[in-house]
Amino acid sequence: MTVRQFGREGFILGEPEPEDRELARAGWREARRAAGDGGYDLLILDEIGIALHYGLVDTAEVLALVRDKPAGLELVLTGRRMPGEILQAADLVTEMREVKHYHARGVPARRGIEY
Repeated sequence: MTVRQFGREGFILGEPEPEDRELARAGWREARRAAGDGGYDLLILDEIGIALHYGLVDTAEVLALVRDKPAGLELVLTGRRMPGEILQAADLVTEMREVKHYHARGVPARRGIEY
């Protein structure tokens, strides 16, 4: 299993910084490479919905990957605010909702879990 993170630690609050855009572009290039090289059975683009919402990644490019992915590749996209055209093209859509979260007790966001 290979885990790669692209993006700064923490959350984007407000307008993305130029560094956010640069890191997102690098992550998207890596995702396309990983999808096309045949070396993976599963590719998870965690929080891509938020990246799309902020315009860090192009919706048309992600939609093309969803539609044209290699036959043996399971592609999982996560994140809130996923564009409708991607939801329409997906084979399976699941919605999660928070029932209880330790953040309400004052526990700060943890590296590797929330960001």
